[in-house]
Amino acid sequence: MQLAQTVRRSALLYPDQPALIEGDVRYSWRQFAERVARLAGGLVELGLEPGDRVAMLADNSHRYVEFFFATFWAGGIAVPINTRWAAPEVRFALDDCGARILIADPAHAPAAEAQRADGAEVAQLVLAADRAVPAPAPWVHWEDLALSPAAADAGRGFEDIACLFYTGGTTGRSKGVMLSHANLVTNSLTAMLNMDIRAGTVHLHVSPMFHVAGGARLFSVTLAGGTHVVIPKFDIEPFLATIERERVNITIIVPTMLNRLMQHPDLERRDLSSLKLLSYGASPMPAALLQRALQRLPGVRFLQSYGMTELSPVATVLLPEFHTFEGQKAGFTASAGQPVYNAEVTIRDPDGNTLPPGEIGEVCVRGPMVMKGYWNQPQLTSEVLRDGWMHTGDGGYIDEHGFLYVVDRIKDMIVTGGENVYSAEVEDALYAHPAVAECAVIGIPSEQWGEAVHAEVVLKAGMAVTEADLITHCKARIAGFKCPRSIHFKEGELPKSGAGKILKTDLRAPFWQDRQRAVN
Repeated sequence: MQLAQTVRRSALLYPDQPALIEGDVRYSWRQFAERVARLAGGLVELGLEPGDRVAMLADNSHRYVEFFFATFWAGGIAVPINTRWAAPEVRFALDDCGARILIADPAHAPAAEAQRADGAEVAQLVLAADRAVPAPAPWVHWEDLALSPAAADAGRGFEDIACLFYTGGTTGRSKGVMLSHANLVTNSLTAMLNMDIRAGTVHLHVSPMFHVAGGARLFSVTLAGGTHVVIPKFDIEPFLATIERERVNITIIVPTMLNRLMQHPDLERRDLSSLKLLSYGASPMPAALLQRALQRLPGVRFLQSYGMTELSPVATVLLPEFHTFEGQKAGFTASAGQPVYNAEVTIRDPDGNTLPPGEIGEVCVRGPMVMKGYWNQPQLTSEVLRDGWMHTGDGGYIDEHGFLYVVDRIKDMIVTGGENVYSAEVEDALYAHPAVAECAVIGIPSEQWGEAVHAEVVLKAGMAVTEADLITHCKARIAGFKCPRSIHFKEGELPKSGAGKILKTDLRAPFWQDRQRAVN
């Protein structure tokens, strides 16, 4: 239950096997372990003490993998920062966690510099770049850290916090999800079992490592002694070329990526014979898209994961044998699968009573993958961790075979293109416009994104504003992916309950009617 130990184990058992590949960069497990120990030594020389936070603002790279494990080795807490956030959102996370060190790649170095100039109390900036890219003062170069004397493993593990993954907040405030070493190792063990990850597995990391869905897979592959292959982001040609060149076995995607892949005209001509498993999750998978993928990729198995950051992140999986539309195992593709080996999943009513199969209530999860809580937010932690269970805020039911069906979001979260968007954040931005009297933000179906952010807006009397004006207004305040993709201006007022609460269920209903599955 110590993440740094997983590096030492793989270096011991598979010293000359490939550990990490990005383009021309190739490290064996022995070399990777040596770099991690030296980078950890560099972090300690910068003043890092056990429990200090190290933040990373960067695209995927081999250095992002090193960042996680060097931070663990040095005794710190890794804080990956969403590169799509607006500057105020980045600032909140840095201030909230009290990051001592901020690492950035060249593409995001100006944003990191601006954060410090604006008053973010970060003690040290580190440039994660090739040696050919110099680090201006007062920056320290990543490759200089890699020349430091190797540090001894700080020995943190088990219930010590390993990572803070920040998510959107239901009240507009982001939440730092505290995941321990034990949380992430137990999730890794279930991933290894369900996905057959082992020594020799070649895993392509294309999902952003600042998300736990992408980040957590780093830990399972390291624990198994497999090979990490990294590309900065998802682009069709580099994605396919990397699978061909490195003989990739497994990768994780979101349905929007798969949709783009299915639009590739020459997909059948590419050599994808090494690819054995596509793992997906984070947003709805349309049945038509899945059927098309099964037809065009006949040698590839599919596995769906359901969970959330607070669950490290997986609670249930839909195994490959249930990804079929024929035979005895057909009929489950609309589900989110069955509980993983170490998870208990129940459906509860508002009074905490467990509901029988088929009845809709709140999805609750118990097990060693459940987070320690939210950083600096004890009240919110106590609201979701009750009676030993994580109350997910998702509505769903479990059928007589133990398959979970997620039918709605109690907490009004929208998943668009694999990104979590909390409606309150978007509503706060809309309400900041002087013409907006009332608004409600909901997720509506999107073939491209799974769900799209949509706003219902009532304007103040005598005032006028266009849809484009409001979207531009929002983009100045929140990340672009959180901004509404469509806005409907409503006359009168929005539907409300007797207590005066806006009835989002009523607003959503016309968009989701006649759909078998609303969310994933």
